[in-house]
Amino acid sequence: MTHLINLHGNSFEMHFSGALFWLEKSILLISDVHLGKVSHFRKFGAAVPQQAVQKNFKAMTNAVEHFKPEIIIFLGDLFHSSINVEWSLFENWANTISSKIILISGNHDIISPLKYEDLHIKVIPELTLENFLLTHHPEEREGLINFSGHIHPSIRLSGTGRQTVKLPCFYKTNAQMILPAFGEFTGTYTLEPCDGCEVFALLGDAVLPIPIKVVKKKRSFRK
Repeated sequence: MTHLINLHGNSFEMHFSGALFWLEKSILLISDVHLGKVSHFRKFGAAVPQQAVQKNFKAMTNAVEHFKPEIIIFLGDLFHSSINVEWSLFENWANTISSKIILISGNHDIISPLKYEDLHIKVIPELTLENFLLTHHPEEREGLINFSGHIHPSIRLSGTGRQTVKLPCFYKTNAQMILPAFGEFTGTYTLEPCDGCEVFALLGDAVLPIPIKVVKKKRSFRK
């Protein structure tokens, strides 16, 4: 179900939903939920089932109930665009959560911070905690390990013959950990592994460390 890693003497637990839990700080990191995207698609005629709207909220609730964090930090793109019907669902969800909630704003976060403040959610551009830098876009800063999202990372695995499969993943380098997109219908971007990187793929209810030698290299790490 989860996979534990150690960074700078701190323990981080990767969850199959794409959430990352910082044990010492009791902080749950979630990136790229893109709430409202399903309703946005449905508004313009896409054949997306109505029950898909609830999947993100159910997944967030399951992660919160599993880890029971003191703080939840969304690493950007919490809401996909402007307010739609899913905003009221998010208000209801946030009012049931006892954890403190922080949003690090992403490029899709265009809803006024005042709306979040009404829910006692603080909106900030980035956050540094000890040796860790939390942002939406991946950053490189000397002496810090960066947790970010934005890329929606996935990895392409090759099997016998010409079979391949693409899986969302946690993508770790010496200075960065890029979280997979948490939300449904977000899409992914296939990354090419670099020397010394580590990949942890999401498959069903498991987080699987992937030996780099089985990865089919295709695209570079840029977006």
